Amino acid sequence: MPPNSKAMFLKPTSSYSLVLMFAVAAANAADRPNVLFIMSDDHTSQAIGAYGGRLAKLNPTPTIDRLAKEGVLFENAFCSNAICAPSRATIITGQYAHTCGSHDLGGRIEAHRQHLAKEMKRSGYHTAMIGKWHLKMEPAAFDFYSVLPGQGKYHDPEFRVRGDNPWPKNLIKFDGMHSSDAVTDQTLKWLKEGWDDEKPFFLMHHYK
Repeated sequence: MPPNSKAMFLKPTSSYSLVLMFAVAAANAADRPNVLFIMSDDHTSQAIGAYGGRLAKLNPTPTIDRLAKEGVLFENAFCSNAICAPSRATIITGQYAHTCGSHDLGGRIEAHRQHLAKEMKRSGYHTAMIGKWHLKMEPAAFDFYSVLPGQGKYHDPEFRVRGDNPWPKNLIKFDGMHSSDAVTDQTLKWLKEGWDDEKPFFLMHHYK
Protein backbone atom coordinates (compact mmCIF):
# COMPACT_ATOMS: atom_id res chain seq x y z
CA MET A 1 0.00 0.00 0.00
CA PRO A 2 1.19 3.56 -0.64
CA PRO A 3 2.51 5.42 2.42
CA ASN A 4 -0.46 7.79 2.47
CA SER A 5 -3.00 4.96 2.45
CA LYS A 6 -5.53 4.46 5.22
CA ALA A 7 -6.95 1.14 6.35
CA MET A 8 -10.28 0.83 8.14
CA PHE A 9 -11.48 -2.28 9.94
CA LEU A 10 -14.96 -3.20 11.16
CA LYS A 11 -15.17 -5.31 14.29
CA PRO A 12 -17.83 -7.99 13.66
CA THR A 13 -20.24 -9.34 16.24
CA SER A 14 -20.63 -12.87 14.87
CA SER A 15 -18.54 -15.86 13.79
CA TYR A 16 -18.61 -14.46 10.29
CA SER A 17 -16.15 -11.65 9.93
CA LEU A 18 -15.83 -8.69 7.64
CA VAL A 19 -12.53 -6.94 7.20
CA LEU A 20 -12.88 -3.79 5.19
CA MET A 21 -9.91 -1.92 3.83
CA PHE A 22 -9.99 1.20 1.70
CA ALA A 23 -6.60 1.81 0.06
CA VAL A 24 -6.30 5.48 -0.77
CA ALA A 25 -3.67 6.21 -3.39
CA ALA A 26 -4.55 9.68 -4.63
CA ALA A 27 -1.76 11.71 -6.21
CA ASN A 28 -3.30 14.87 -4.80
CA ALA A 29 -6.47 15.98 -3.07
CA ALA A 30 -8.19 16.78 -6.36
CA ASP A 31 -7.93 13.19 -7.64
CA ARG A 32 -10.42 10.47 -6.89
CA PRO A 33 -8.82 7.76 -4.73
CA ASN A 34 -8.35 4.18 -5.82
CA VAL A 35 -10.45 1.89 -3.62
CA LEU A 36 -9.39 -1.62 -2.60
CA PHE A 37 -12.08 -3.49 -0.65
CA ILE A 38 -10.83 -6.66 1.07
CA MET A 39 -13.31 -9.11 2.58
CA SER A 40 -12.25 -12.19 4.53
CA ASP A 41 -14.54 -15.10 5.33
CA ASP A 42 -14.87 -16.81 8.73
CA HIS A 43 -12.36 -14.44 10.31
CA THR A 44 -13.61 -13.63 13.78
CA SER A 45 -12.42 -10.40 15.40
CA GLN A 46 -10.91 -12.54 18.16
CA ALA A 47 -8.41 -13.84 15.60
CA ILE A 48 -7.24 -10.36 14.61
CA GLY A 49 -4.40 -9.24 16.86
CA ALA A 50 -5.32 -5.54 16.62
CA TYR A 51 -8.44 -6.24 18.68
CA GLY A 52 -6.46 -7.88 21.49
CA GLY A 53 -8.66 -10.96 21.62
CA ARG A 54 -7.86 -14.28 23.27
CA LEU A 55 -6.63 -15.83 20.00
CA ALA A 56 -4.23 -13.02 19.14
CA LYS A 57 -1.12 -14.81 20.45
CA LEU A 58 -2.14 -18.19 19.04
CA ASN A 59 -2.64 -16.83 15.52
CA PRO A 60 -0.54 -13.67 15.00
CA THR A 61 -1.72 -11.23 12.32
CA PRO A 62 1.14 -8.72 12.09
CA THR A 63 0.26 -7.36 8.65
CA ILE A 64 -3.40 -6.74 9.52
CA ASP A 65 -2.30 -5.23 12.83
CA ARG A 66 0.05 -2.85 11.02
CA LEU A 67 -2.70 -1.75 8.65
CA ALA A 68 -5.00 -1.13 11.61
CA LYS A 69 -2.31 0.86 13.44
CA GLU A 70 -1.55 3.02 10.42
CA GLY A 71 -5.22 3.55 9.58
CA VAL A 72 -8.47 3.49 11.54
CA LEU A 73 -9.72 0.69 13.79
CA PHE A 74 -13.48 0.54 14.35
CA GLU A 75 -14.28 -0.76 17.83
CA ASN A 76 -18.03 -0.11 17.89
CA ALA A 77 -19.28 -1.22 14.46
CA PHE A 78 -21.73 -4.04 13.90
CA CYS A 79 -22.53 -6.58 11.21
CA SER A 80 -26.26 -7.00 10.52
CA ASN A 81 -25.89 -10.52 9.10
CA ALA A 82 -24.33 -13.60 10.69
CA ILE A 83 -23.52 -15.42 7.45
CA CYS A 84 -21.72 -14.49 4.27
CA ALA A 85 -24.23 -14.34 1.39
CA PRO A 86 -26.61 -11.86 3.09
CA SER A 87 -23.62 -9.77 4.19
CA ARG A 88 -22.36 -9.62 0.62
CA ALA A 89 -25.82 -8.81 -0.70
CA THR A 90 -26.12 -5.94 1.77
CA ILE A 91 -22.77 -4.51 0.70
CA ILE A 92 -23.49 -4.87 -3.03
CA THR A 93 -27.04 -3.48 -2.90
CA GLY A 94 -26.69 -0.99 -0.05
CA GLN A 95 -29.84 -2.51 1.45
CA TYR A 96 -30.57 -4.52 4.59
CA ALA A 97 -31.41 -8.20 4.11
CA HIS A 98 -35.16 -7.67 4.63
CA THR A 99 -35.11 -5.13 1.79
CA CYS A 100 -32.80 -6.81 -0.74
CA GLY A 101 -34.38 -10.21 -0.05
CA SER A 102 -31.17 -12.12 0.69
CA HIS A 103 -31.68 -13.79 4.07
CA ASP A 104 -29.59 -16.98 3.86
CA LEU A 105 -26.96 -18.84 1.86
CA GLY A 106 -29.33 -19.02 -1.10
CA GLY A 107 -29.21 -15.27 -1.62
CA ARG A 108 -28.95 -13.90 -5.16
CA ILE A 109 -28.44 -10.41 -6.55
CA GLU A 110 -29.24 -9.74 -10.21
CA ALA A 111 -27.09 -7.37 -12.25
CA HIS A 112 -29.58 -4.50 -12.13
CA ARG A 113 -29.46 -4.60 -8.31
CA GLN A 114 -25.65 -4.61 -8.03
CA HIS A 115 -25.83 -0.96 -7.07
CA LEU A 116 -22.36 -0.56 -5.60
CA ALA A 117 -20.60 -1.54 -8.83
CA LYS A 118 -23.05 0.50 -10.91
CA GLU A 119 -22.56 3.65 -8.83
CA MET A 120 -18.78 3.33 -8.84
CA LYS A 121 -18.82 2.95 -12.64
CA ARG A 122 -21.12 5.96 -12.89
CA SER A 123 -18.52 7.90 -10.90
CA GLY A 124 -15.86 7.03 -13.44
CA TYR A 125 -14.24 4.03 -11.74
CA HIS A 126 -12.93 0.90 -13.43
CA THR A 127 -14.48 -1.91 -11.39
CA ALA A 128 -13.43 -5.48 -10.62
CA MET A 129 -14.67 -8.31 -8.41
CA ILE A 130 -12.20 -11.13 -7.64
CA GLY A 131 -12.69 -14.06 -5.27
CA LYS A 132 -15.72 -15.30 -3.34
CA TRP A 133 -19.01 -13.94 -4.68
CA HIS A 134 -21.60 -16.48 -3.49
CA LEU A 135 -24.62 -14.59 -4.83
CA LYS A 136 -25.53 -17.05 -7.63
CA MET A 137 -26.18 -14.47 -10.35
CA GLU A 138 -23.47 -13.17 -12.67
CA PRO A 139 -21.60 -10.14 -11.23
CA ALA A 140 -22.29 -8.50 -14.58
CA ALA A 141 -22.31 -4.93 -13.27
CA PHE A 142 -18.53 -5.14 -12.78
CA ASP A 143 -16.17 -4.39 -15.66
CA PHE A 144 -14.13 -7.46 -14.73
CA TYR A 145 -14.85 -10.46 -12.54
CA SER A 146 -13.31 -13.78 -11.62
CA VAL A 147 -15.37 -15.46 -8.90
CA LEU A 148 -15.51 -18.80 -7.13
CA PRO A 149 -18.55 -20.98 -7.91
CA GLY A 150 -20.72 -20.98 -4.79
CA GLN A 151 -18.57 -21.44 -1.70
CA GLY A 152 -15.62 -22.39 -3.88
CA LYS A 153 -12.82 -24.84 -3.10
CA TYR A 154 -9.78 -24.22 -0.93
CA HIS A 155 -7.50 -26.30 -3.15
CA ASP A 156 -7.30 -26.43 -6.96
CA PRO A 157 -9.95 -23.70 -7.17
CA GLU A 158 -12.01 -22.87 -10.24
CA PHE A 159 -13.27 -19.39 -11.08
CA ARG A 160 -16.13 -18.21 -13.22
CA VAL A 161 -15.09 -15.51 -15.65
CA ARG A 162 -16.63 -13.50 -18.49
CA GLY A 163 -16.10 -15.26 -21.81
CA ASP A 164 -17.55 -16.60 -25.05
CA ASN A 165 -20.09 -18.84 -23.33
CA PRO A 166 -23.03 -17.62 -21.23
CA TRP A 167 -22.70 -17.44 -17.42
CA PRO A 168 -21.69 -19.66 -15.65
CA LYS A 169 -19.95 -21.81 -18.28
CA ASN A 170 -16.63 -19.95 -18.62
CA LEU A 171 -14.20 -21.42 -16.08
CA ILE A 172 -10.52 -21.09 -15.32
CA LYS A 173 -8.69 -23.41 -12.91
CA PHE A 174 -5.64 -23.02 -10.69
CA ASP A 175 -4.26 -26.52 -10.19
CA GLY A 176 -1.97 -27.03 -7.22
CA MET A 177 -2.88 -23.71 -5.62
CA HIS A 178 -4.74 -22.61 -2.51
CA SER A 179 -7.69 -20.33 -3.14
CA SER A 180 -6.14 -17.43 -1.21
CA ASP A 181 -3.04 -17.51 -3.43
CA ALA A 182 -5.15 -17.78 -6.57
CA VAL A 183 -7.30 -14.79 -5.55
CA THR A 184 -4.22 -12.73 -4.68
CA ASP A 185 -2.41 -13.60 -7.92
CA GLN A 186 -5.44 -12.63 -10.00
CA THR A 187 -5.80 -9.33 -8.18
CA LEU A 188 -2.13 -8.48 -8.74
CA LYS A 189 -2.41 -9.47 -12.39
CA TRP A 190 -5.49 -7.29 -12.88
CA LEU A 191 -3.77 -4.32 -11.27
CA LYS A 192 -0.74 -4.80 -13.55
CA GLU A 193 -2.45 -5.75 -16.79
CA GLY A 194 -6.23 -5.37 -16.60
CA TRP A 195 -6.81 -2.06 -14.88
CA ASP A 196 -7.51 0.91 -17.14
CA ASP A 197 -5.18 3.30 -15.34
CA GLU A 198 -6.77 6.25 -17.10
CA LYS A 199 -9.46 5.79 -14.45
CA PRO A 200 -9.34 5.24 -10.68
CA PHE A 201 -10.05 1.63 -9.70
CA PHE A 202 -12.64 0.07 -7.42
CA LEU A 203 -11.52 -3.47 -6.69
CA MET A 204 -13.37 -5.94 -4.47
CA HIS A 205 -10.93 -8.62 -3.32
CA HIS A 206 -12.77 -11.41 -1.49
CA TYR A 207 -11.05 -14.34 0.19
CA LYS A 208 -12.82 -17.66 0.78
